[in-house]
Amino acid sequence: MTHTFSTHRFASRRARPALHPVALATLLALSGTSVATYAQTAPAPAAAADAASSLPAVTVSASGLQLGASDMTTPATVLEGEELVRRREATLGETLNSEPGITSSHFGAGASRPIIRGMDGPRVKVLSDGAELHDASTISPDHAVVSEPLLATQIEVLRGPSALVYGNGAVGGVVNVLDGKVPTAIPQKGYEGSAELRANSGAGEGAGAFSLTGGAGNLAVHVEGVARDAGDYRVGKGWSGGSKVLGSFNRTDTGSVGLSWVGDQGYLGAAYTRQTAKYGLPGHNHSFDGCHTHGDHLHCGAHADDETDGHDHDHDAAAGDVPVVDLRSERFDVRGELRNPFAGFSALRLRAGVTDYKHDEVEDGAISTTFKNKAYDTRVELQHEPIGGFKGVIGLQTSQRKFSAEGEEAYVQPTVTRKTGLFVLEEYRWNDWRFEAALRHDRQTAEAQTSGIERSHNGTSASLGAVWKFTPGYQVGTSFTRASRAPSAEELYAQGLHMATSTYERGNADLRSEISQNIDVSLKKTSGDTTFGVSVFRNRINNYIYGRTLDELEGLQLLQYSQADATFTGIEGQVRQRLTRNLGITLFGDTVRAKLDGGGLLPRIPATRAGVRLDANWQAWEGQVEWVQVARQNRVADFETATPGYGMLNLGVSYNGQFSSGTPWQVYLKANNLTDRLAYAHTSFIKTAAPLMGRNITLGVKVAF
Repeated sequence: MTHTFSTHRFASRRARPALHPVALATLLALSGTSVATYAQTAPAPAAAADAASSLPAVTVSASGLQLGASDMTTPATVLEGEELVRRREATLGETLNSEPGITSSHFGAGASRPIIRGMDGPRVKVLSDGAELHDASTISPDHAVVSEPLLATQIEVLRGPSALVYGNGAVGGVVNVLDGKVPTAIPQKGYEGSAELRANSGAGEGAGAFSLTGGAGNLAVHVEGVARDAGDYRVGKGWSGGSKVLGSFNRTDTGSVGLSWVGDQGYLGAAYTRQTAKYGLPGHNHSFDGCHTHGDHLHCGAHADDETDGHDHDHDAAAGDVPVVDLRSERFDVRGELRNPFAGFSALRLRAGVTDYKHDEVEDGAISTTFKNKAYDTRVELQHEPIGGFKGVIGLQTSQRKFSAEGEEAYVQPTVTRKTGLFVLEEYRWNDWRFEAALRHDRQTAEAQTSGIERSHNGTSASLGAVWKFTPGYQVGTSFTRASRAPSAEELYAQGLHMATSTYERGNADLRSEISQNIDVSLKKTSGDTTFGVSVFRNRINNYIYGRTLDELEGLQLLQYSQADATFTGIEGQVRQRLTRNLGITLFGDTVRAKLDGGGLLPRIPATRAGVRLDANWQAWEGQVEWVQVARQNRVADFETATPGYGMLNLGVSYNGQFSSGTPWQVYLKANNLTDRLAYAHTSFIKTAAPLMGRNITLGVKVAF
């Protein structure tokens, strides 16, 4: 379930056979398995109805102190259980797109990264069970996040003091994706698992996933996998580009195997994960080949003395096939936890990983550009017992990333980025109050290997927060964070044409660290027939780094990474009224404003959203219907165009049953954009080339054993 409001974007597509034969056979075999017990017992309808009047307890793993969601000083979004099953999509961004304050970058169907409160890229860290993921998604929105939502057991989104311990660069927030690829316990009956099949109408997509854990004695093994195949998706009616977005297909395969030793005081395990993907890049324009700069201006034609430069600069639609990203990512993870390792300490936790990432951008059958990212990361946490009423965790985090790009669009020279961070997080409880403080110091060096330029940045970040449960069922929380973020290697050293986003990007090796000062205040009512949660925030960032558009020529923009003071303000909230034992209604919405303090607005800021949802449950049935209204975005930056608003009607229904042997199963159906509305995402670089999906239906079945 989700413990904040959501807008339930049920993206879906038309089904077609798409799974590899081995994966399909495995899934069908698992789905027919009959066992006598059930690893996750579904609540009885009456219990589910009672639970709807009070938010259930849920542990937020990424909180650093294994806190409950109600103990967080700032809003924590948690998707888990049946709600996560209904909400999962092909990408992490689309899965979270409807959560409060969260949208997505939307780059066709293959790449979509979460945007939190108007911030994206390196300001939002994506974790795999506490360990940072290393891919190329922070470099550009056309690069996919190597996280598979169909294999997630829980997805958490954090803001504020707890997010700080995962890096001072996480000024937007942290998305932590929990999975089971490294077993942490021996299954009680020797094995447990699940299998899922789903089909979507919008792009003729078929997908399947399985997960299986077995063990005996002190050893446990886990295997899991996903296969997905989707064609070009259909858009809403009335688009001048046709009925489908050409090049919006997505084919992904993910597999993982893990092994753990599990003892009375903890566990130590490792896992190998491999993901391959092929997806198209809509909107790619070959007519920008050869474009270059003259000072702060673009030039895309032949010079008077160079009329035969070999390029066609008439700026017609891109010739040839749509470019394809051919991606491969391999990662080794080591995870462990030792409880009560020595006197005075309650837990020692380890997260480490080695990543070998590569993707080719293929045009007309030939590789045009190759991106590589070889990285390692290590994180050690030590949680101490209460000292004078204070309970907390101290830790060390280190990482290295070797990134390179070769070929036609190698607009960033090879770089090596090294990071080291020390952090401490403490809490203190007094009566109905809980106080929290975090402190972190980081050092980053980013070396450009071609030019030999190296830049080092040091930064110290701190935060204070408190939550007061002033009366049963009510609580107020507040936090203040001062965070430092060092510029990324791409912001420092980019130089060249990037046709996927129709930009010419120029870095600035003299960029300084950002300093953000964020205050967040929230009010919640967590029990009774009426429940609600509302949060307001203000984030003032000195030396904010952004791509400033200096010039625009026939759709191509010249972006210069620049710095200026900026302020982000916003509000997000929801209120639910229980109408009867089986019926409830929710109102929800969010908005964010981002402007430069010296005048001007920042680009691609999400539009205001509001909606109403009716939910119902009856015996083994659950259902929801909602209307989501996204406002027109008129607050635009220089050289940016306004984006029209739209409304979407979404519906979802699920049924939970059991086989005669007691094995539980679930069938779910969800429909998105039932009115087939033509809609554009203002946060997307290619909003007009790749509108959002039109009317679509998803049908899925999941068996747990």
